[in-house]
Amino acid sequence: MTDTTQSPQAALAALRWPLRLTRAGMVAERLTRAFWPLASLLLAVAAALAFGVHEVVPRGWVLGGLGAAGLATLAAVGLGVRAFHWPTRAEALDRLDRTLPGRPITALADSQAIGAGDAASRAVWQAHVARMADRARSARAVTPDLRVSARDPYALRYVALTGFVMALVFGSFWRVATVGDVAANGAALAAGPAWEGWVEPPAYTGKPSLYLNDIRSATLTVPRGSRLTLRLYGEVGALNVRETVSGRDVASPAPDDADTMAQALDILRPGELAIEGPGGRSWQIALTPDTPPEIALDGPLEVKADGEMAQPFAARDDYGVVSGRATISLDMAAVPRRYGLARDPDPREALVLDLPMTITGDRRSFGETLIENLSTHPWAGLPVRIALSAEDALGQQGRSDPVQMILPGRRFFDPLAKAIVEQRRDLLWARDNGRRVAQVLRAVSFQPDEVFRDESAYLQLRVAIRRLEAALEGDLTAVQQEEIAQALWDIALLIEEGDLSDAAERLRRAQERLAEAMKDGASDAEIADLMQELREAMQDYMRQLAQQQTEDGQQQAENQNSQEITGDQLQEMLERLEQLMQEGRMAEAQQLLEMLRQMMENMQVTQGEGGMQTPGQQAMEGLSEALRDQQSLNDEAFRDLQEQFNPGQQGQGQQGQGQQQGQQDGQGQQPGQQQGQGQQPGQQPGQGEGQRPGAEGRGGDMGQSLADRQRALRRELERQQQALPGLGNAPTGEATREALDRAGRAMGEAEEALRQDDLAGALDSQAEAMEALREGLRNLGEALAQNQRNQGQQGEAMGRAEAGDRRDPLGRDRGTSGRAGTDEQVLQGEDVYGRARELLDEIRRRSGEQGRPEIELEYLRRLLDRF
Repeated sequence: MTDTTQSPQAALAALRWPLRLTRAGMVAERLTRAFWPLASLLLAVAAALAFGVHEVVPRGWVLGGLGAAGLATLAAVGLGVRAFHWPTRAEALDRLDRTLPGRPITALADSQAIGAGDAASRAVWQAHVARMADRARSARAVTPDLRVSARDPYALRYVALTGFVMALVFGSFWRVATVGDVAANGAALAAGPAWEGWVEPPAYTGKPSLYLNDIRSATLTVPRGSRLTLRLYGEVGALNVRETVSGRDVASPAPDDADTMAQALDILRPGELAIEGPGGRSWQIALTPDTPPEIALDGPLEVKADGEMAQPFAARDDYGVVSGRATISLDMAAVPRRYGLARDPDPREALVLDLPMTITGDRRSFGETLIENLSTHPWAGLPVRIALSAEDALGQQGRSDPVQMILPGRRFFDPLAKAIVEQRRDLLWARDNGRRVAQVLRAVSFQPDEVFRDESAYLQLRVAIRRLEAALEGDLTAVQQEEIAQALWDIALLIEEGDLSDAAERLRRAQERLAEAMKDGASDAEIADLMQELREAMQDYMRQLAQQQTEDGQQQAENQNSQEITGDQLQEMLERLEQLMQEGRMAEAQQLLEMLRQMMENMQVTQGEGGMQTPGQQAMEGLSEALRDQQSLNDEAFRDLQEQFNPGQQGQGQQGQGQQQGQQDGQGQQPGQQQGQGQQPGQQPGQGEGQRPGAEGRGGDMGQSLADRQRALRRELERQQQALPGLGNAPTGEATREALDRAGRAMGEAEEALRQDDLAGALDSQAEAMEALREGLRNLGEALAQNQRNQGQQGEAMGRAEAGDRRDPLGRDRGTSGRAGTDEQVLQGEDVYGRARELLDEIRRRSGEQGRPEIELEYLRRLLDRF
């Protein structure tokens, strides 16, 4: 039974430690609220003294500041003492009691007022007291509230604390000791002259400051640029400073009052420093040599297949390198001055590249690598000189000897892309080469069927040629020069890399690029990259070929007499090809590559024989033809617009110009256009572009003729839209329809502009129509590819279900025609040995399962005996 007389006292005794901690928290809380202004003031004054503010301001200001700080300190102390009062035990009990439900501590101090003589009432009261005692024993110390944001809304305490922390890191609290010297300057005047001085080396040297009063040696060696600070105390003129280290005029007047007796100067040269007067000293100042930095190339230049260069270099300095640059200038004496380089080049400043600096290492001696890709620079592939320079903290520079080199850039292996890049270089070499570049590009693209594989590249090149010729009618500006050069670069990349969505095209392009690289003597890195590209293209093509055969339902019996090529055989050929190139046997490697190319072409022919175009392929071909026709109309409208602004060229040269243009457009059809199909929709048979009306028939009749052809093309596009295959509700299908609708509207606007002889407006609408057609072609291709993938997945699932009973105990396809095995690559990936171990472990596991059929266990044992 609970002792009710002792229960309240025992409960209060159990609150001893929570009560003490709560009371201590209240003390801290009231100290913080009462004395935070004093603490902030002391921190701010200490930070200012640690930063040496009193050493750089006049003595009068220092004394005034110290006095104001003292008064503020007294005021803060007085206000703090007035606001602070020690918390009592009752206050601590009350705070602790407020944190408990039902205020149990207060209840323990209460006494029964009613029913004290009734036993039942006393029992109820005792039960209540016991319950309150249990609650009181669960009391925990109250966390003090140290926030003073309501009293310091501007957070001045944090400002003072931040300044103090910065002083701890960057200042020196030894400077606080000099406050007494400044304050006691008046006493020093009576006691006699005195002095003190410091020498602070530059921060980049990492050397400590020197206190001159403690240096007994007559010779002092310091780094150049060190800061000398002297303070003279006593009567003005009692002490004088004589020095020859700063480069100042020795005849400069002496200080004339006490506030100017703090002198500071930079030590820039060796010489003498002397303090003349009672207690004076003198030193011979010598400078620590600070040599200029050294920098040089530190290894051969490495170039990747994409033209990215990596040039190692090494730099060192006695105190550390701050920055570095690489300056690349054209080596005119070594430039082959022929073809497009025969003219004098346009002025072009040297190429300056910032060198990378080590971040975590020691900059006194380090090595880094300059990595840049300068393939698009006009000097790429030309002789240049590269010189490195480094700078230290003192501003001294060190330079390396210029080194001759060929500025690295991306190498193009496609002959057409290489020719376009060469003309781009000639255009950037000199704007005077513009007409020659335009002529060469027209000659290169004269027979597009023979040189262009991508219609888009041909169309873009024609646009670039027209832009160049239009710009040459006036003065070719530097901006136009750069824009056309960028367009030629993009076209060359498109020709070189091509559309890699088709696996067969990617394989053929990889073979051609590798063959050109072997002929041109490409580097090992470029050969390795091209071999990897060939491997990936070969794998993609084999997968696509197998998928197409599955989708077309081809049977193995149809090709029983055909030669089979397994993936292992192809891999062996590729490995042999790479081995021949590594051994330098390029002739044999080219023969093997040609053999591989013929094998792949035979596989393509076999796969494509007897096939018919699908509706999707017919739609793609029809839209491509519409795009070509629209481009032809755009070209003719552009020529008519030029003739309107150049009437002087219509005379005698009109007929020859028309014949030449007709030959170019009649003989050099767009890629994929049959010979003799040069007329456009609505054009009469036998009327080529060269048979254009003369000057007297031009104008309204020509505009109406172009408008009729534009209308015919728009109707043809509408017919093709109606014949589009089902594209479903996929986003690409909707995008195809929207793009073709925009193309039709733009063609209608172009027709209306042509009927009004608004050639400029017609050109804009035709350009919009061509862009919409291109977008429609892209979206249609993506939609057809998505449909093909969906059908392939369904066919593959059905094929797996049908072939489930043709698997051997290891899950492999038994093959056809009685041949065991499969054409699938069982060991794919790089970890071939790991896969072999996994298979062996699986065979052992299955051979230990006695519940399997005896014939299967016998087969597994034979496998274990063999391997």
